[in-house]
Amino acid sequence: MQWEIVIGLETHAQLATRSKIFSGASTDFGAEPNSQACPVDLALPGVLPVANRAAVECAIRFGLAVGAEIAPRSVFARKNYFYPDLPKGYQISQYEIPVVSGGGLAVAWKTEGRGGESQVHETFVHLTRAHLEEDAGKSLHEDFHGMSGIDLNRAGTPLLEIVTEPDMRSAKEAVAYAKALHGLVVWLGICDGNMQEGSFRCDANVSVRPLGQAEYGTRCEIKNLNSFRFLERAIDCEVRRQIELIEDGGRVVQETRLYDPDRDETRSMRSKEEAHDYRYFPDPDLPPLVIEPEWVERVRASLPELPAGIRQRFVEQYGLSGYDATTLTATRGTAAYFDAGVAALLAAAGESADRPALAKAAANWVMVDLAAALNRDGLEIEASPVAPDQLARLIARIQDGTISGKIARDVFAAMWAEPSRGADLADRIIESRGLKQISDAGAIEKIVDEVLAANPKSVEEFRAGKDKAFNALVGQVMKATRGKANPQQVNDLLRARLG
Repeated sequence: MQWEIVIGLETHAQLATRSKIFSGASTDFGAEPNSQACPVDLALPGVLPVANRAAVECAIRFGLAVGAEIAPRSVFARKNYFYPDLPKGYQISQYEIPVVSGGGLAVAWKTEGRGGESQVHETFVHLTRAHLEEDAGKSLHEDFHGMSGIDLNRAGTPLLEIVTEPDMRSAKEAVAYAKALHGLVVWLGICDGNMQEGSFRCDANVSVRPLGQAEYGTRCEIKNLNSFRFLERAIDCEVRRQIELIEDGGRVVQETRLYDPDRDETRSMRSKEEAHDYRYFPDPDLPPLVIEPEWVERVRASLPELPAGIRQRFVEQYGLSGYDATTLTATRGTAAYFDAGVAALLAAAGESADRPALAKAAANWVMVDLAAALNRDGLEIEASPVAPDQLARLIARIQDGTISGKIARDVFAAMWAEPSRGADLADRIIESRGLKQISDAGAIEKIVDEVLAANPKSVEEFRAGKDKAFNALVGQVMKATRGKANPQQVNDLLRARLG
């Protein structure tokens, strides 16, 4: 039987405010346990919560960025449950009327096809809602001689819970959405996105159903996934578990599960609660949250250029594909780097340049070589040792035939290892190391003739129809020129000599 996977994500983004959502206590990370929990966070008798205006503004920024509706009036509610790290016995959240409704995000990702070729996927994930709520404390289970400790520093920290429709159909699509959402909240400045510190964490709702069936299967929620790698592994693991369970004659029970990365398995945590189990009711200490249209417009005017707009501009202005434009707008830094680099490249090339070809070349370098170097060294793109105008000059030298693509990677490595100022860094390295490409037809012809004379067996095999022999001859010519020969000229001359 063929199965269809159905995934929805609930993401908690910690809002970048200096104080908590209903009190003036600090939200700084790493303080001594219980040093940042004030009487309001603990709900001591006689204290009253007051909504944090900055947290509400963060929610408005997000809603505008995803094309959602901002509720002119929303309500805070008490979500009642008992847990040791919840000092009030309830969590202040939003239920029936959230501050943000609807909207969505465009996502793109690649998968490997059966033949090894990459397949590009693009889709739009719809959002159900985004609502404000407070975080709970944290249970500590280590170094307490068999007991558990409670740190209430996080209690009252402002969160924006962002909930999707069950639109996603694979773990890779879910990861692509989570990365796009992560990039957006950091782009907007409403969340620092630090997953190690718990500032951005996902819960995945996963179910399976026979392909073609309209009705959803029973879902399980996997809690507190704090890395994209664990998110993908947990979903794949849970999908396997559910399919095997159903095919063995069992049935999936709706429950909350945890992912164990050491065993690569999910395990039951508790039965999944329904909304009525939490006994929601409006918080009597907090008035309805009223957001005037003027406030929304002030926030709208303060927004930076958004990923969706930049993505459209990259497609229209540079002729990039939707996938490339989406990848290049994953973070604000990446978009700014590419924008500056391609502008420098086009300015140097002049009006007669093939704009789409140059933009595609710049996109490939940013998405592949630069991204790999940043990932290897654990750097953000803002800290790249190679500046956008320097990378543009390197790409220009490939385009004008000064160096080959292979030599360009050696030059890039040298630029990365020994960064210095000036857009002409690539030119200086090429000149000092004698890396200019050999494009003199006479010089290449002589080397081609020598290679053909020294490799009669490869010549014979090529003429017998073995294409691999031709590649071997090209390799010999490139080796003889230490990679400096113009590859296209080598190919043309070899084919001419071989008839």
